Amino acid sequence: MDNVTINSIHTHIMPVKTFKTTTFVLQVRTKLSKDTVTERALLPSVLERGTEHFPGRQYIQGALEELYGAHLTADVVKKGEHHVITFRIEVANEKFLTDDTPLTGRAVQLLASVLLYPLIEHGGFPTEAVEEEKRSHRQKIAGIYDDKMRYAGMRLNEEMCRGEAYALPILGFVEDLDKITGASLYEVYKQTLREAALDLYVVGDVEEEEIKNFVEQYLQVKNNDPVSYKTENTKGYEKPPSLVKEEQQIQQAKLHIGYRTGTTFGDKDYFALQVFNSLFGGSPHSKLFVNVREKASLAYYAASRVESHKGLLLVLSGIESDKYKDAVTIIDKQMEDMKSGNFTEEDISQTKAVLKNQILETIDVPRGRIELEYHGAIAGRKIRAEDWVKEIEQVSKEDIVRAASKIIKDTTYFLYGKGGD
Repeated sequence: MDNVTINSIHTHIMPVKTFKTTTFVLQVRTKLSKDTVTERALLPSVLERGTEHFPGRQYIQGALEELYGAHLTADVVKKGEHHVITFRIEVANEKFLTDDTPLTGRAVQLLASVLLYPLIEHGGFPTEAVEEEKRSHRQKIAGIYDDKMRYAGMRLNEEMCRGEAYALPILGFVEDLDKITGASLYEVYKQTLREAALDLYVVGDVEEEEIKNFVEQYLQVKNNDPVSYKTENTKGYEKPPSLVKEEQQIQQAKLHIGYRTGTTFGDKDYFALQVFNSLFGGSPHSKLFVNVREKASLAYYAASRVESHKGLLLVLSGIESDKYKDAVTIIDKQMEDMKSGNFTEEDISQTKAVLKNQILETIDVPRGRIELEYHGAIAGRKIRAEDWVKEIEQVSKEDIVRAASKIIKDTTYFLYGKGGD
């Protein structure tokens, strides 16, 4: 794999002969900020609608069809306190076609057109396009309220990380949409390109020098001066656990619990935390799944996940509204068992096997491989996707207990139905 910076873009080229397509993923990473969160969440859909060279969605679609039905997607995610706009193009590799159309070069051109040459009218994005996307974005935000699992997750983040950038919702705020215009959105777009850390990943049966030439020729980012920042460190952060209850007209209550782990990607205990999480609530044989859902029948689902860059552990469960106390008691018991090493070497072996399979399945898909490698780019620590398996293999029981010992319960959020509190 070759890593080189070209035109301010950290270019990661991964030649893999087993794929018959070439995948391009361009990550545009900025700081999560209340001032720009809504605009940046709106940008991907506006940029996808048309460019200077392809002035409308139908023209972009036509260009993709000429590339043998290539796919272009754009979205926005939150990783720690980083706001990341992601553009992806997957295109057939011309090596496997009888036609000699230069698909790889054209894919880079199209990516460059979407990112660097947006369709501009009267000094801003076209008003009609922006208004349409604002309507669609309003519906996306409303959709979170309707999806109670996502809503509970968002509310837990808000309550647990109040005053921290991580509390900001990934899609921004409905009330901010009203004041966004084509001109104001264009200003945020230009600011984003100036301040963003740019990473381009290319996975496929490609020639490295050819890719570098395409990037140099087409992806000419100007005035890029990335703003240096890191996710707010919450190691050693401790306050009394808080409880937030909310009542709505719902059938199934949501019990979400947030913990501070004191461990983030790049830390010595990070992979021990991954094994901990899989054994605690991240796999079908986990303590939460077996004891809370299967044995005690207290939950419709019970699982946990790690937020790698903010250092959070989140427990998600769906329960009957009147089972709150029982569910909390048994979840607390699973955490105590983990901290006191109440699990066997066989449990650890089984957990590692599950994790290794998940990692191998992930790196078998270009986007998955890129996702694993991008963790390192964010944390400033290079670790290849294949290294994850080796790191997991080396985790001992002592490592897991040490990672567990740093975990502190922070906030419990309970969304319940009428008469269930």
